[in-house]
Amino acid sequence: MKRIALFPGSFDPFTNGHYDVVMRGAKLFDEVIVAIGNNSSKQRYIPVEKMLDVMKRLFEGHANIKVQSFKGLTAEFARESGANFLLRGLRNTTDFEYENTIAQANRHVNKELESVFLITSPHLAAISSTIIREIHRFGGNVDEFIPFQFSEIAGSVE
Repeated sequence: MKRIALFPGSFDPFTNGHYDVVMRGAKLFDEVIVAIGNNSSKQRYIPVEKMLDVMKRLFEGHANIKVQSFKGLTAEFARESGANFLLRGLRNTTDFEYENTIAQANRHVNKELESVFLITSPHLAAISSTIIREIHRFGGNVDEFIPFQFSEIAGSVE
C-alpha cells in the first residue's frame, strides 16, 4: 500500500518551518499532499488561491509532493485523497496539546488515519504564521521566514 501523508494547514503564509516539515516528510512517505484548508474561525491574510499558486510553484520538480486546497473536515479530505497519515509539525508543548486533541478528533472521524508528528528544526521553532503576518502588517521584511519572496503575493494583501 502506498504511504500517503496529508499535511494540512491554513498556511497563511506558508513558512520555512512548514517547508522543512514537508521536505522531511517527503523522505518518509511515498507522497505528501500539502493541503490548504479553509479555517472558518480565521480571517485570511493571503487569499487561498494566491497561496496555492505560490506553493505549487515552490514544489515543482518534487514528484512526490502535491499541493491542493480543501474545505470541510481534514479527516474526510484525507479519506477522499487516499491519505492514511496526517503529517504535523510540533514547535513546543503548546503545539503538542493542541495537536493531540485534533489527532483524537480526526481519528474519531476517520479510524484509518494515523497522525505522525515531526519536531520542528530548532532554528525554525520560534516563528509562526501569526508572527510573520504581524511583522508584514507593520511594514517589516519577512522574506527570511518564508521560502519565497513576499512580493510574489504582496498584491493580494491589503
